[in-house]
Amino acid sequence: MRSGAKVAIVGGVFAVVAGGVGYGGYNLWNGITGGDSTVNARAESAPRTGPITDEEATAAAKDFLAAWAAGESDKAAQLTNDPVAAGPALLAYKEGAKVSKSVITPGTPVGPRVPFTVRATVSYEGVSKDLSYASELSVVRGLTTGRPLVRWQPAVLHPKLTAGATLRTGTAKVASVKAVDRNGVELTKEKYPSLGVVIDTLRQRYGAETGGTTGVETWIDSGSETVADTTLLVLRKGKPGTIETTLDAGIQAAAEKAVKAYGQASVAAVEPSTGAIRAVANSPAEGFNAAFQGQQAPGSTMKIVTAAMMMEHGIAGPDDRVECPPDVTWLGTPFENLDRFEIKNGTLTESFRRSCNTAFIKAIGPLNEKGVADTALGETARRYFGIGAVWEVGVPTTPTDGSVPASDGPETAASYIGQGRITMNALNVASLSATVRDGGFRQPYLVAKEYGDREFVTAERLPEGIASGLRKMMRSAATASDGTATEAMAGVPSPKGAKTGSAEVEGQGMSNSWFTGYSGDLAAAAVVQAGGHGGDAAGPVVAKVLKAG
Repeated sequence: MRSGAKVAIVGGVFAVVAGGVGYGGYNLWNGITGGDSTVNARAESAPRTGPITDEEATAAAKDFLAAWAAGESDKAAQLTNDPVAAGPALLAYKEGAKVSKSVITPGTPVGPRVPFTVRATVSYEGVSKDLSYASELSVVRGLTTGRPLVRWQPAVLHPKLTAGATLRTGTAKVASVKAVDRNGVELTKEKYPSLGVVIDTLRQRYGAETGGTTGVETWIDSGSETVADTTLLVLRKGKPGTIETTLDAGIQAAAEKAVKAYGQASVAAVEPSTGAIRAVANSPAEGFNAAFQGQQAPGSTMKIVTAAMMMEHGIAGPDDRVECPPDVTWLGTPFENLDRFEIKNGTLTESFRRSCNTAFIKAIGPLNEKGVADTALGETARRYFGIGAVWEVGVPTTPTDGSVPASDGPETAASYIGQGRITMNALNVASLSATVRDGGFRQPYLVAKEYGDREFVTAERLPEGIASGLRKMMRSAATASDGTATEAMAGVPSPKGAKTGSAEVEGQGMSNSWFTGYSGDLAAAAVVQAGGHGGDAAGPVVAKVLKAG
């Protein structure tokens, strides 16, 4: 221990005080100094192997947490498996985040994992406040020495810290914002957890335009212009600026509650007549905004676009007869319906409402006399639905909003039923329903285009025959006795329409559950990971959101 350090016990934890600055933690015992040199020599000559024992996990965690708590960034770094990366991060924790004191309390190890809690004191310009949180570390063996070491990752310092990000304390870069819904109701992260990343992004992008004043804060600096910083602690408040969103607090509350029932789910709601986004929610709520940034196969919800393509190219309309056999082969690759059902002498509408895969493949066919190219589906998606363009929503979405790439061979057939390389998210699929309901694509947006002086994507309106045909098919799927969406949409006000979907994922036991629909002037879509049939999991989520509108 450094000369002049004083040790006192605080709440069962050693508090190391050096140079007038206190850092809570364990006494820096022989775990850091190395202890008996003879024992160390024997250990170095015969590196240990095998799983980390509970004793090793406890000791390694104890030594690392003690060094970190004492502000000894170099020593703590040497107790990790990546001291080159750990050293600067640990130093930034003390100096960049202005941590003047820290009490770190380990929990009970679970195998090589050791949970712990941190109670840090942040001090800046005469103001001090506590920052408390929980995190976890893992202990691994050094590759050459076999020595138990802490596996370094930024989340050890704080669970929200990622590679390239750093902890900072100082005058905020931009003023905080007060986000409000379309009726002026304040939207907070506490009441609407899914909006945390959204509000952080709105602040980073448009805070300077809202007229607020900056305060003093501790935050995670993402190090990226495209990833929002995250405020952890406010030491001195500034005056927040107000930013108006298109969200609806009532619909948002329903969306948050609906997805919370599932481990991984997302939902988005859009107003067809304007493109205004009325709700966005994810489970888990914090972190990645899957509703806007997810990229997954949309399953049979894609049949909305496929049906539009079929009508556009004169292959079949809502009342035309199409074959729906139990299975079909496309260039040697078999495709089949769920439980191998078939429809005899049925129409395209019947195949749509019962989600017959084979009808949407067989009617087009690899040698179809209409000469539909492998690029036709993507062209229809872009021309009428705005899919594949870059939507300036106001917060990050995917690099292109929805992707329907050109394909060949059996992959083309798979794309007609929303598999293959097609990717969408809840916002993209909600927009499909909104486009059908309104008769034309209106780019979804969360804040007015004046924020950031953004340009909105445009697309051709659906020809009236195609728009009315799609509405007829979606209405049938949501109201007919044998419609796959009828049960979920029961009680949802008319006019209404819907489409179910289930997307198979390699290595996943159950398919992802997809559902999209509209009611009045509100459209929504949801996806539930491993939720099975679209009407079983995602359907009730969408129905609850539509009812709230």
